Amino acid sequence: MPHIWIEYSNNLRPRLDVPQLMRTVQDSAIDDGSVFPLAGARTRAIAIEDYLIVDGHPDNTFIHVTIKIGHGRDAAEKQRAAERVFAALRAYTAPLMALLPLGLSLQLEEADPVLNLKHNNYRQYLQARQA
Repeated sequence: MPHIWIEYSNNLRPRLDVPQLMRTVQDSAIDDGSVFPLAGARTRAIAIEDYLIVDGHPDNTFIHVTIKIGHGRDAAEKQRAAERVFAALRAYTAPLMALLPLGLSLQLEEADPVLNLKHNNYRQYLQARQA
């Protein structure tokens, strides 16, 4: 982990470089790899077609990031990670914020320590690619 979901209003699609947004958010979550390993990162972005933002004006936009992390990190670590990712999101979207009504939000959630099941072979492929 982290597993990252980026939801954004569909009306941002013409102005938003979604792959770069995903890279920006994931890279800021991973940072130096000391808290979250690259091999655990899963980031996906979803355009939301049906939404009601504030007064319903069609120009209103949003980006919401949900980060699910594994159990066991202390509150200070979680806060630093959330703030680091949110700062990167704000910096990346500053040009959009200057042009249109945009709401940004981020929520970091900790996965249940027992009911969080995973299986993958990403680490082997990462090692092979780096060789």
